[in-house]
Amino acid sequence: MLTHPTSDRLIALGLSGMARALDDQRRTPACEAMTFEERLGLLVDREAADRDSRRLATRLKFAALRHAACIEDVDLRTPRGIDRAVFAHLADGGWIGRAENLLITGATGLGKSWLACALGQKACRDGRCVLYHRVPRLFEALAIARGDGRYARTLKVIARADLLILDDWGLATLATHERRDLLEILEDRHGRAATIVTSQLPVDTWHDVIGDPTLADAILDRLVHNAHRLELAGESMRKIDARRKKLDREPNP
Repeated sequence: MLTHPTSDRLIALGLSGMARALDDQRRTPACEAMTFEERLGLLVDREAADRDSRRLATRLKFAALRHAACIEDVDLRTPRGIDRAVFAHLADGGWIGRAENLLITGATGLGKSWLACALGQKACRDGRCVLYHRVPRLFEALAIARGDGRYARTLKVIARADLLILDDWGLATLATHERRDLLEILEDRHGRAATIVTSQLPVDTWHDVIGDPTLADAILDRLVHNAHRLELAGESMRKIDARRKKLDREPNP
């Protein structure tokens, strides 16, 4: 008789996972043979799992990753310069805790953004705060924030992320305010948090993309010297996927 009032009380206390687990036990005859401690343990485990799931959902929403990617789905069979041992090391995430960076370069279509988002999703699963930005839109957002008084607060939000993903870097030479914005971001994060940068351009051309030699030296000094690198090469993954889908649609002879 006390089952329903107890479930309601658990929900009122914010223990909805325990409430659902209690209802499940009530509908499972096998639970009657379990001891009190065993049943209580199942309730606590369910509540903990539900809370972990909600926290992960919150982190993923905040991260706003471009792709719903995960490391388990990364294609390591197609040749494009991804060493299995190196990728396993990156997926482990220790480099994020050490505030190191990762630079992913290669031609369009090789999956740079997808890989970055997969590593970002893994970091979210590991309990880390992740934030994704396409570089052109980030600069637009910072320009708007500067105009309406949110600039300093926006920089603080970026600085607090354990892992910042800067996607599509180097599409155009940076303007003066963009160079200064990037330096502010990297200065806040240097030695404190990790950053992933993806670019179609080789790292040795980034100095020219930044434009100003003095600021370029300062930016690259904070970004490159403690960075891991994934230099992708090979055929576009989009073309490969398109061929696979075409073959799947073709009727068997």
